[in-house]
Amino acid sequence: MMDQSDFPAPRMGEPYLLTPGPLTTAAEVKEAMQRDWGSWDGDFRAMTAEMNRRLLAMAGATRDAWTCVPMQGSGSFAVEAMLGSLVPRDGKVLVLANGAYGQRAAQTLRYLGRAHQVINKGDYLPPRGPEVAAALDADPAITHVVAIHCETSSGILNPIEEIAEVVAARGRKLLIDSMSAFGAIPLEVGAIEFEALVSSANKCIEGVPGFGFVIARKAALEAAAGNSHSLALDLHAQWAHMEKTGQWRYTPPTHVVAAFLKALEMHAAEGGVAARGARYFDNRDVMVAGMRAQGFETLLADRWLSPIIVTFFNPADPAFEFDRFYELMKAEGFIIYPGKLTVVDSFRIGCIGRMDAAVMRRAVAAVARALKVMGVTDAAPPPKALEERARLAA
Repeated sequence: MMDQSDFPAPRMGEPYLLTPGPLTTAAEVKEAMQRDWGSWDGDFRAMTAEMNRRLLAMAGATRDAWTCVPMQGSGSFAVEAMLGSLVPRDGKVLVLANGAYGQRAAQTLRYLGRAHQVINKGDYLPPRGPEVAAALDADPAITHVVAIHCETSSGILNPIEEIAEVVAARGRKLLIDSMSAFGAIPLEVGAIEFEALVSSANKCIEGVPGFGFVIARKAALEAAAGNSHSLALDLHAQWAHMEKTGQWRYTPPTHVVAAFLKALEMHAAEGGVAARGARYFDNRDVMVAGMRAQGFETLLADRWLSPIIVTFFNPADPAFEFDRFYELMKAEGFIIYPGKLTVVDSFRIGCIGRMDAAVMRRAVAAVARALKVMGVTDAAPPPKALEERARLAA
């Protein structure tokens, strides 16, 4: 008998998005976009204020010392706004990279003309406190540290608490890219010391794409006037305008905000960060166990596996072709992600979105059927992939 899920298939035959976002959303979230809103109207200003209030509460932040600034565009727009506004032009940034998004932060800083250096850990390991401490001790010019909370190119969950402790102990400022973790992995101002975090609408809160947001210390924003390289991505100017008028500076994604408010309501009704994270961890555990039972190997050791997305090595079996595998999975109603590794071939399966463990069991069953159609008899990766994992993780 098929599993019966509390999270029914998306409407109109839509596939499940087993990706790190955009992701599968609830019907109620989609339906919230069926009304037009005036961007200058008092009702929409109230919606923006309520959204910001809820996000600050999720971060355990008080409104006297912290603020939430939404920014139009994808998550990368919000990351650039944070870096370009909160890092002064004469500042220097230590970027902690172990995948594509740490490298993108470094690339953004190059575009911005901000001095920076990179600790590059590759794809298998997180940056650890002692090496961050050593880098900060060696270079007193470093003013800020950028850390990725969950590096979705590999699926690794980085030890933010450990990193934050050494950064704070050395009087530097931590900027956290929590794009794919905020809302499911605890990140509260009372538990972790940081200057700002950035996330977006279409991740763990399960909204739709269209804007990101920065939760920052008000003191940091007050000091950021004149830092930005960009008119549209000036976080200080966006914050100052919202403080004065309650409005976004430029045309806001009104329908996306309405959908996000519904997603925030559903997030709270589910039980908040703890419950959302528990569902995602359950999704991950069911999916990983099912994939390993078929012979697949994860890129990462268990201790670093995030509940957001998991990377698997491609099978060594010559009958396996990722493009065909992708299409077979899509025909079964599941969209997966290609890998982002440069050393070995891989693919990724996301655990977030409006789905539960029953959906993940159906996805694992679909993988088994796809392998059978392709004639793949062994899902084990090439020995060199395991050797590389062992060498780089040592």
